[in-house]
Amino acid sequence: MQRTLIDYMIITLKGLAMGAADVVPGVSGGTIAFISGIYEELIDSINKVNPTALKLLKNEGISAAWRYVNGNFLIALLTGIAISVLSLAKVLKWLLEHHPVLLWSFFFGLVLASVILVARQIKKWRLITVLGFILGAVVAWYITTLPPMQDTSNTMFLLLAGALAICAMILPGISGAFILVLLGAYETVLEAVNEKDLKTIAIIGIGAIFGLLSFSRLLKYLFNHYKNATLAVLTGFIFGSLNKIWPWKEVVSSRTIGEKTITIERSISPFSFDGNPQLVWALLLAAGGFLSIYILERMAIKNS
Repeated sequence: MQRTLIDYMIITLKGLAMGAADVVPGVSGGTIAFISGIYEELIDSINKVNPTALKLLKNEGISAAWRYVNGNFLIALLTGIAISVLSLAKVLKWLLEHHPVLLWSFFFGLVLASVILVARQIKKWRLITVLGFILGAVVAWYITTLPPMQDTSNTMFLLLAGALAICAMILPGISGAFILVLLGAYETVLEAVNEKDLKTIAIIGIGAIFGLLSFSRLLKYLFNHYKNATLAVLTGFIFGSLNKIWPWKEVVSSRTIGEKTITIERSISPFSFDGNPQLVWALLLAAGGFLSIYILERMAIKNS
């Protein structure tokens, strides 16, 4: 496909939008790619990073392999994503520290709408899809009740987090940032980006590459052969995970390990707080998050 410099600039702008979506739990970069008309090309380009590309690199050189994997497209897109992630990370870290209830309320609205978005992709509900939904919801809810990991900077943990998050990022309706929240790695990753912690970023990046080259193929197989059941499990998983991002929490216990304080929290009613002056704003932000996903879905349907 012949493209001009302007075409690649537009792709970079689409990457900026995808990056912004991927940093926010509840909004999928895959959804943005779908809306902007590059989703199929993105998936096709990712899946061309395979042994055939290596053979071309060995036998015909870098130029042939680069054309095969649609390298110009991928570089333009990844540049936009990187710029967006680096610029938004500081803002989100500040909001997490100073206005956590309001931020998590917005995220909660986004993720709640994502449950509906993914569920609507299921063509027919049968016993197997209902069981898949229940299984996904129970597993996710159980994960949210587990105590947080003591060391979210562990190399193996970060590799796994990067691999799982990147797979979620390329699925419309599933947010990679939300997977990081569920794993307890979201703040760790934000801090690494803000502090320019190249070691942590590199580990997550290696995990992401592994995820793209392995898990993405598994997901593609599942979607091709067991689409409804897979979507049902994902829907249940997101639904069961809502407990993790419920804005109102109370600390049940805490302990200090080294320089890090590990807290165990539980979800409580917003009316448990006397007065709760943030309640109205929290509800408005949750509604705004929900409507954002609804509008994106309408745009996707219109484009398709």
